[in-house]
Amino acid sequence: MTSSLVMLDVAPGAALESLSGIQSHNPRIYGRIEYAGQSQDVAYLVIHPTNNFMGHYLMGPVRDRGRTILALNTRYLGNDTMLLMERAIQDLGAGVSFLRRRGFKRIVLIGNSGGASLVALYQQQAERISISHTPDGRPIDLKAEDLPPADAVVLLAAHCGRPFALTDSLDPSMYDEDESESIDPTLDMFNLQNGPPYGEGWLRKYRSSQLARNERITDRALACIAAPGNDDTNAVSQAFIIRRTNADPRTLDLSIDANERTVGAIWGDARRVNLAENGLARFCTARSFLSQWSVRLSRANGPRCLADTTVPVLNVEYMADQAVFPSNAAAWSAALGKRAESARLSAVGHYPQGDSAAVDQIADLVVNWGG
Repeated sequence: MTSSLVMLDVAPGAALESLSGIQSHNPRIYGRIEYAGQSQDVAYLVIHPTNNFMGHYLMGPVRDRGRTILALNTRYLGNDTMLLMERAIQDLGAGVSFLRRRGFKRIVLIGNSGGASLVALYQQQAERISISHTPDGRPIDLKAEDLPPADAVVLLAAHCGRPFALTDSLDPSMYDEDESESIDPTLDMFNLQNGPPYGEGWLRKYRSSQLARNERITDRALACIAAPGNDDTNAVSQAFIIRRTNADPRTLDLSIDANERTVGAIWGDARRVNLAENGLARFCTARSFLSQWSVRLSRANGPRCLADTTVPVLNVEYMADQAVFPSNAAAWSAALGKRAESARLSAVGHYPQGDSAAVDQIADLVVNWGG
């Protein structure tokens, strides 16, 4: 059994995608592979659009069960301000191609959390390319030879995609994007007069107002890109801050989308995180917002993408998850029908790496299913 660093050349990206001249002119992505013996029957690949999965909790356990696993990072590691989902799938394709060149006969993609919609979009395009432009209108050349299909997909604690994860957490009480203190108290989930618990009528208005805010930011991004002087070769993608992005009532009201979770967000106190200096989609550009966060225009709709594929799917729900809820798992299952096998793991939270028994349970499930 050996552990190795993987370094892969990838397709060039947009101007200023990286401030490193070396990376911009010779873009590369990095990963860690754990080889298990000489078997080349199956390899697993785990990935996320921005998170560093080289230390993922499944790396050692999958290897110890006699399977090779590659944890791959995209070019947007630790920085999603410029992220294009259409470019990220090219990076994933480089990883699948690497494993195919090593002779692995069966490749299983693992989409953990936000990685789920990335592997879903990848497999959709790998089976049939339909994308020719990014959502802001710029051409992107996706080639079949760069996107070899995988053979199966595992979803672990999978939300449905960045547009929906953000919208479910947008604070709709903020009515002026340029003024953090512009608050409508009737839509403030932290206003005790509103709850918790939250009434059904209030919650419906809250959710519709969250979607309306996502639509306003989409309009803002489109207006920026359509500004006079912009075209496909000389476009300015304005940077902006999206404030108050951790306001999902499910973090305080456990009766909504009920599971075994405790009160709070995965990063701690929900109110504090909502106002924090960093957070979900906090720093963005117009172009990257449209690709990864816009409900209207992003292609990162995980269930819809995976429904367009033919591969078998294992959908694993962590029942004590504070960030991915039963309705998320149900959306994947509804989209996939009988092609998906579902599993629920009791008392497992979104980050189970501190619980060796839970990690062993997950690894056993993944390897026994994936081969």
